[in-house]
Amino acid sequence: MKNKGRFLLAGTVIGAVTGLIAAAMLARRAERNERSTAITTSDGMKIGALLFGLLRAIASIGDD
Repeated sequence: MKNKGRFLLAGTVIGAVTGLIAAAMLARRAERNERSTAITTSDGMKIGALLFGLLRAIASIGDD
């Protein structure tokens, strides 16, 4: 049970850091292009699909 808490904490920290880096990159891109948003709706859908695929891949680790 101790390991579960550590995994959850590590996953939370990794997710937060990754999200912060992604937000900083998008903000920089928006500033360069002088637009209010850096991604379009279709870009958002593509990112969502990629994230869903990543989560499925992580969930299937160890399944033989």
